[in-house]
Amino acid sequence: MTRSNKPLIWLPFAAGGMLAALLFPAFALVLLLDALGLLPADALAFERMRRLTDTPVLLLALAVILALAFWHAGHRLRMAGQDLGVRRAGPRRLLARLCYLLASAGCLALVLAVIVLL
Repeated sequence: MTRSNKPLIWLPFAAGGMLAALLFPAFALVLLLDALGLLPADALAFERMRRLTDTPVLLLALAVILALAFWHAGHRLRMAGQDLGVRRAGPRRLLARLCYLLASAGCLALVLAVIVLL
């Protein structure tokens, strides 16, 4: 049996997909309720949300959730490109590098944001 590095790509992809499927609809629902005026006026006020990120554990949890979502999106974009016809080895490799580079850039931006906020 040969060893593969595919689990290193699939694990964050799967985790990001699961978190996106569970948390982003709830986030969208909260924003919809706020837009319809069904939440208190200060429920999503800037200062209140800023206090949430003052907690290091919550800030790191948000960063991990977003980083996994970036990896999920990068892998999905790569697969979408292949479905749209990027099939030759050279362009396919370039697409993979571009998608994962963008996901890595998003993760790096998250790390920098966490460092600044802490």
